[in-house]
Amino acid sequence: MSATGESLELGSAVPLSQQGPAPTRVVAGFGFWLFLLSDIILFAVLFAGYAVLSGATAEGPTGAELFDKRHVFLETACLLASSATCGFGTLAVLRTDSRAMFFWMFTTFVLGALFLSMEAKEFASMVAAGAGPSHSAFLSAFFALVGTHGLHVSLGLVWLVIMLLQVATLGFQPMVARRFFCFGLFWHALDIVWIGVFTIVYLGAH
Repeated sequence: MSATGESLELGSAVPLSQQGPAPTRVVAGFGFWLFLLSDIILFAVLFAGYAVLSGATAEGPTGAELFDKRHVFLETACLLASSATCGFGTLAVLRTDSRAMFFWMFTTFVLGALFLSMEAKEFASMVAAGAGPSHSAFLSAFFALVGTHGLHVSLGLVWLVIMLLQVATLGFQPMVARRFFCFGLFWHALDIVWIGVFTIVYLGAH
């Protein structure tokens, strides 16, 4: 058989979705990095808005009066710990170790859910004290920034559940492994954003 015939047979054996100038994993990874970049831009805008409006309390309570830094420290510890467990879970995916992967990712889910419950408790106590998002520009910016981060964490937990179901049904296929890698990037990015929130919003409260 000629070289041309062999190349045609090899080309027909490759799925159409994987043919092109770059492999699927490269295209998917590049697209996800673009998504993360757009998310970082969103949070940069929210941080800028908070920086401008943090002093506009409308003669209401300030951040220093509202924030329980011990409570926020526990929130931060939960989220940072979940980043570590997510990393261990990603390594287990690379080893195709399902038992370790389920353990570490389930722990990640529990820590993320605990973080969200503590954040919801904080929001509820502020609203009950009359410090809701409509009270002042400062509180509007606070709830917009922290609430958007919380929404991302919620979506991340839903994504994680879907990924665990995919592993249970499909196993460690390359498609599933790529998605777990993207999830890990997303979760670590949320931790980085939260470090900014913790430093600028809570520790910088005055």
